[in-house]
Amino acid sequence: MGDFERKFWKFVELFQGGSADSYLSEISTGLQNTVKIAVIGLLIGIVIGTLIATVRVLPKYRRLPRVLNGICSVYVSFFRGTPMVVQLLLFYYVALPLMDVNLPSVTVSCIVFGLNSGAYVSEIMRSGIQSVDPGQMEGGRSVGLSFATTMRRIVIPQAIKNILPTLGNEFISLIKETSVVSFIGATDLYVAFRKIGTSTYEFMIPYLVMAVIYIAMVLLISGLIKWMERSLRKSDRSH
Repeated sequence: MGDFERKFWKFVELFQGGSADSYLSEISTGLQNTVKIAVIGLLIGIVIGTLIATVRVLPKYRRLPRVLNGICSVYVSFFRGTPMVVQLLLFYYVALPLMDVNLPSVTVSCIVFGLNSGAYVSEIMRSGIQSVDPGQMEGGRSVGLSFATTMRRIVIPQAIKNILPTLGNEFISLIKETSVVSFIGATDLYVAFRKIGTSTYEFMIPYLVMAVIYIAMVLLISGLIKWMERSLRKSDRSH
C-alpha cells in the first residue's frame, strides 16, 4: 500500500470517528460563504461596472461628465492596482473603524469583492458597449429616446450578450479569490478544510478534496455560461 493510500484510509477513519457531522458542517458553511461572496460580489460589480462604463462613454462636452470620468478613473485605478487582500484589510481594519461601523466579516467580504469586481466589470462593459454598432445609439436617439434610455434599453442589453463569456470568467476569478477572506476572519472553503486538516493532522486529503470542489464549481459555471450563450444564439436566430 502506497503512502497516498495509507493517508487516505487514515483520514477516512478519522473522518468517521464521530466528527463527521462537524466536518460536514464546516464544509457546508465554507461552501455557502464562498458562493455567497462570489455571487453577491459579481452582482454588485455588474451594477457598479455598468454605471462606470456608462460614464466612461458619455460625451465629454460638459464639465460634469469630465469630473465623473476622473472620479471613475481613480476608482478603477485603485481597485485594479492593489491586491484583493490589501483592499480587504484596508476596508476591515482601517475604513470601518474610522467610520465607527461594525460589520460581519462575510458582509465586508461581499462589499469589497463587489467594489473590486466593479472596477474590472467596468472595463469589460465598456468594451462591450463599444462593440455595439453605433447605429443602435443613433437609431434610439432618432426616435426621441434620451441617451440614458437608449443605453438602458438598447445598447447595454446587446453589450451584455457580447461580454457574457468574459463575465463568466470574472465570476470564476471571484470564486477562486475567496480564499483570501480568511485574512479578516471569514470562513470559506479554504478555512473549512484547513480546520479539518488541523484537527486531523492530515492535510493532503482535505486539500485534494478542496481542489476537487473548486474544479467542480468552475466546470459548473463554465457549463452554465455555455448554455446561456447557446440560448442567446437561438434567440437571435429566431428573431
